[in-house]
Amino acid sequence: MANFDELINSNENVLVDFYATWCGPCQTLIPILEDLKEELGERIRIVKIDVDRHQETASKMGVRGVPSLFFYKKGVLIKSSSGVLAKHEIKSIFSI
Repeated sequence: MANFDELINSNENVLVDFYATWCGPCQTLIPILEDLKEELGERIRIVKIDVDRHQETASKMGVRGVPSLFFYKKGVLIKSSSGVLAKHEIKSIFSI
């Protein structure tokens, strides 16, 4: 993913979701992230990365399981997490 570094180094709140199509918890996270994006609009960018299609990027980021979430604020990694989080938990990480 050539523009991965560009995405995470933007001046935005960026949530990177490493997922797999076969992963049950990843499927659970889909409506949560869709609802979050609908609610927050331009205040957050959500980037979804399929670990099966982008193994090198997942490996570079140290992804060991899915879903894995990485939270960036103005280009700085502020938190990483594995598993499903509720919408309010994600909002509180970004202080939105």
